[in-house]
Amino acid sequence: MDRRTFLNWVGVGLLANYLPITLAACSSKSSTTKAATSGFRTVGTMKQLEQDGQILNEQLPQAPVLVVQDSTNPDKLVAINPVCTHRDCAVEWKKQRNVFLCTCHDSEFDTTGQVLSPPAKIPLVTYAVKTEGDRILVGNV
Repeated sequence: MDRRTFLNWVGVGLLANYLPITLAACSSKSSTTKAATSGFRTVGTMKQLEQDGQILNEQLPQAPVLVVQDSTNPDKLVAINPVCTHRDCAVEWKKQRNVFLCTCHDSEFDTTGQVLSPPAKIPLVTYAVKTEGDRILVGNV
């Protein structure tokens, strides 16, 4: 066998060896599965939420997260970015009124993040939230 033929066979062998790996990495099914399992981060526990009335997690890499229980439906958890969209002030959870209130300019937001009263015009960023056992997980943070 001459050198050229040998190198051609080695090239074909390498290609055949790495093709399944390349196809698996590019398939949407494998990337969807990975995103579904790694897209949520633990922010606290139900025990902590019941004790404190809210969970504020500022340690996440992209944005802080505030998790509360909807006052009208205690089985529903709400997760938002607690930074007001008007002037970047903090928003606080007002459980009695079931609203988030900006501490600087009194903008109000409902549990879906929508603006109830100005000056803010843009809704708060909300996140998917779920529980696994006692842990509270927030997605897309």
